[in-house]
Amino acid sequence: MLLIDLLERNAENYPNDVALTELNPIQDDAENLRWQEYELVETGHDPHYRKELTWKEFDDLANRFANLLISKGVKKGDKVSILLMNCIDWLPIYFGTLKTGAVAVPLNFRYTAEEISYCINLADASVLIFGREFTERVGAVLDELKDIRDFIFLGMDKPDYAESFEGMIQDYPPAKLEVEIAQDDDAAIYYSSGTTGMPKAILHTQSSLFSAAVTEQAHHHQQKEDVFILIPPLYHTGAKMHWFGSLMSGGYSVILKGTDPRWVVETAANEKATIVWLLVPWAQDILDAIEDGHIDIANYDLSAWRLMHIGAQPVPPSLIRRWKKHFPDHEYDTNYGLSESIGPGSVHLGIENIHKVGAIGKAGHEWRTRIVGEDGEDVQRGAVGELIVKGPGVMKEYYRDPEATAAALKDGWLYTGDMAMEDEDGFIFLVDRKKDVIITGGENIYPVQVEDFLRGYDKIKDVAVIGIEDHRLGEVAAAIVELKKGIEATEDDIYAFAEGLPRYKRPRRVIFDDVPRNPTGKIEKPKLRKKYNADAIVARETEQE
Repeated sequence: MLLIDLLERNAENYPNDVALTELNPIQDDAENLRWQEYELVETGHDPHYRKELTWKEFDDLANRFANLLISKGVKKGDKVSILLMNCIDWLPIYFGTLKTGAVAVPLNFRYTAEEISYCINLADASVLIFGREFTERVGAVLDELKDIRDFIFLGMDKPDYAESFEGMIQDYPPAKLEVEIAQDDDAAIYYSSGTTGMPKAILHTQSSLFSAAVTEQAHHHQQKEDVFILIPPLYHTGAKMHWFGSLMSGGYSVILKGTDPRWVVETAANEKATIVWLLVPWAQDILDAIEDGHIDIANYDLSAWRLMHIGAQPVPPSLIRRWKKHFPDHEYDTNYGLSESIGPGSVHLGIENIHKVGAIGKAGHEWRTRIVGEDGEDVQRGAVGELIVKGPGVMKEYYRDPEATAAALKDGWLYTGDMAMEDEDGFIFLVDRKKDVIITGGENIYPVQVEDFLRGYDKIKDVAVIGIEDHRLGEVAAAIVELKKGIEATEDDIYAFAEGLPRYKRPRRVIFDDVPRNPTGKIEKPKLRKKYNADAIVARETEQE
């Protein structure tokens, strides 16, 4: 079975049931809305614009887009780049691409013009569908996109070089295409975070995508009655593959365009949400809003909400303790995955294992895990090594990069680059990214461990620990500390709290600054290292003068 088969099954079995709703709070940039397509809803604290698609409308729109692409000469194996903000058309466009046998290539909406050009050209894409937010960036590299035959524009204010999605889509029939697609056919290219340079193109097959849906439903038991709130960016494997659980069950999902804590809570109440997937910063913001009185959860009917789960980055145990204090009846899960392992699910905690908060869990459904040393052999239980995973969602390759592929894939095992350890009960704890380990005076410091400890200080909202060059020790640990709004603290306060750590793990520098995170919630440590290592070099050169 293929992923597109699930959509077609839902369209046949539940044609009139709503599959997707897009909610756009009125505080958003309203001029980006296509007004005639949205209903203005005045109920609740926050008026919003609303648009819905039933399962049949979803499948029909996907078929129309597939027929549009075929008319443009798109054939099996061609690449179609998708550069859109979250919207209700995103998933039909993605599925329409898959129905042609072409390869869907979602692009990060934060990419610069240079990164857009690089990723499109790396994928050999021949079609680009993009939105108004990207007109300037695409226009800046138009001459570099030599292989793009067709530019398709979604929304208002179409540039001259593109064709209108809305203007064309109704001209094509909602008839299903007869294209032979096999499970081992190429299906999608996703991009790595690009933390060591330009992103790498991660190629997945049809069977890889389908396995993500199977794994997600096995972990979180989605049923037809479940309501899923989808907030993270759809270009990323995490958001989409968690939604695949709703695709498997035929359940209802809400695409919420906004992360304001009140929007999230109000949407969960109004839509009778049962599952909400959050990133660490959003969960923190909700808790802060509750604890400082901006949200009174007694005013909302959240009785349907059964599961809150988090992925994409290490989760501080202190955060979950706070969450359970306010939401004691919630099930909780955390998921570990990489775009190279088709997003979430290769490791997960499991809703029955909340007593192990802090661990990323055990091997996921149909997955295997090992922790190995530099020699590729398993380390002893309790020792730190590199986490490697094997399962149905491992990527086919890094597209057009055989050297990187050979380094990451060995005998079917994906080398994740994450340092981890396994406890006596077989639960895996993520220690840090291999490249983020700080070596100070010969001692290894794993920043995640220090960050988890420092987040226990009630004045700290967020923290990132990085290595800063040091002429004597090689590098030392520096804590970039973001304080809670309206709260004051000194460097000495942070140092005093850090005395609870072993001496060698204590940060040698405390810097008060915002902690940057990417759209999937991961701390952007390369930016911090670049910024503060440059400062350290300048300071050292000044001293030498």
